[in-house]
Amino acid sequence: MASSTTVKTRASTKIAASSPAQAPLPADTAKGGYEQFFWSYTEEPHRSRRRAIIKAHPEITKLCGPEPLTKWLVLGVVSLQIACAWMLRDTHPLNWKFLATAYVIGATLNQNLFLAIHEISHNLAFKEGWKNRILAVFANLPIGIPYSASFRPYHLTHHKSLGVDGLDTDLPTAFEALFLNSIAGKAFFCTFQILFYAVRPMFVYSLPVTNIQIFNVIVQVAFDYILITLTGSWKPLLYLIMSSFLAGSIHPCAAHFIAEHYVFARGEGGSMKKRTPYDPTIPIPETYSYYGPLNLFTYNVGLHNEHHDFPAVPWTRLPKLHSMAKEFYADLPHHKSWVYVIWQFILDDAVGLWCRVKRKEGGRLVGGSGGGWKEEELGSNESKGLHAEGVR
Repeated sequence: MASSTTVKTRASTKIAASSPAQAPLPADTAKGGYEQFFWSYTEEPHRSRRRAIIKAHPEITKLCGPEPLTKWLVLGVVSLQIACAWMLRDTHPLNWKFLATAYVIGATLNQNLFLAIHEISHNLAFKEGWKNRILAVFANLPIGIPYSASFRPYHLTHHKSLGVDGLDTDLPTAFEALFLNSIAGKAFFCTFQILFYAVRPMFVYSLPVTNIQIFNVIVQVAFDYILITLTGSWKPLLYLIMSSFLAGSIHPCAAHFIAEHYVFARGEGGSMKKRTPYDPTIPIPETYSYYGPLNLFTYNVGLHNEHHDFPAVPWTRLPKLHSMAKEFYADLPHHKSWVYVIWQFILDDAVGLWCRVKRKEGGRLVGGSGGGWKEEELGSNESKGLHAEGVR
């Protein structure tokens, strides 16, 4: 293969020496240039790395378990966002104060709550699962639209089925990748990505309605009604919903949605145009971490390789996990700027919605049994034993 094959090849990835039985199939040449997903024929890399890390640092499993600080942080952010909504009750939605507050403060706070719900979905606020469900519904209040109960099973399936076509709803569909394959299309995707993440699961697969989802809807509708009644205006609710939209639009903190799993480059922060010739022995990175200051507002979600390796480790202990197993993370490609992630994703024609690693097999569905309050306890069960490797 000549150097011109670079990323124009549908990649078979090699998962690392720790998984010698998982030999990749030969790579085929893609007919559509960049317009192809990266197809892998091995298991996702986090399982293999988790095993290797635990073998090298068995004490790392002691980092697993709930973080008591989470509930207090959620309480503070929910209170602050409701206070902002209250203070804007007499301000016109097109007033610069309303818009600036929604973008600078409201979107940052609601992004924080999105990621609080993400953290809570792993049972990392309380030991008891039902307490985590209740806290997630509470964290959902300033978002304006009920989603926390529905998010959990889809997100846990994302962990159990990373990159699996038809199961991982974090993956863009071929329809999205085809019709948004331009600068304008990618800009549209970045602007409305929160809607893509909300609607896409309906077109991939559906789960049965659960008691906790019904509870989530009832509580949210009651909160919205009380807010409108007490303020005598729709403006506070509009502020909350606008904050949620902007939190998943072109906002620095929203870049984590793209930064986490889209393939940008083999090397740190570079363009795919500058990548070295394709080498099937070098894995295509499926997950990227970010080690910048915006982690302060986002529950350290930037430490995303670390999170996928050990989803039972809470946000406050992810930096320690990174430090303890630094030799496993030092050479992995990562992002230095979430703002640059958005810029590059839109303007670099070698980066786009096709740039995701997919696999046809593996993984499993979480939450398909119709449970609600006691769905699979990914997080608490892992923290109790990790079954010698960190997964059940």
